[in-house]
Amino acid sequence: MNYCGKTINSRSRFEDVQKRKCHREPGHEGKCEEFPFLKHLAKTNKRIADKIKRDSTMTTGAAWKSEDAGPNRILRWVMLLSDEELLKYGLDMNALKPQVIAKIREKASDYDSCIQVAIKLTWLVYQMNGAPECPENIKEYLEEHCGVMNNSTVCSICLEEIDFDLFHSAQRGKANLETCHLNPRIHDHENVGFGHRECNIAQGNKTLDEFYEWIRGILHRADNNL
Repeated sequence: MNYCGKTINSRSRFEDVQKRKCHREPGHEGKCEEFPFLKHLAKTNKRIADKIKRDSTMTTGAAWKSEDAGPNRILRWVMLLSDEELLKYGLDMNALKPQVIAKIREKASDYDSCIQVAIKLTWLVYQMNGAPECPENIKEYLEEHCGVMNNSTVCSICLEEIDFDLFHSAQRGKANLETCHLNPRIHDHENVGFGHRECNIAQGNKTLDEFYEWIRGILHRADNNL
């Protein structure tokens, strides 16, 4: 799909790394928008729209709070910069532990891929059972990118259908529904989906194929011990 592509001003200190772009149709009327496909969801369910933006464009938060935990939420395309370039922004990668650096680096992704991830996640949200009805113009936009909606979204890991209401439930402050990756080290539209929190935790840093093979091994050993 062709986009307007005009630059959208940003106050981010990383604006010179990547200019934000308009993703409305070329020659559109009215102001430019970076996430036009989220306009309706931002009005009806702002928290979910914000989650899509955050998960698409930002690395995950540090798993622990300490000086060596690394940047807590940072733009994914910034993590494509070299260690030397990151120093200009006050990010000293040499001060971090190797495993922390690896964790942050593997979440890097270019700007255009992040936008396509946001589109894919929005497409999935509108197909969940109990989701708000998608406006026709946004539906056309999403289907042009991702295909026809079939009103069914499943957990990428266990393949059970996901209800929209899971976004609004939480246990001990933790959401029951998370953005997940078939391969935790790739962030693009073909590799992302939604999954139950417990499924995402169980998958860990394994690819989905590795995870299924691990489960098969457990079941095989369990059968042999019955």
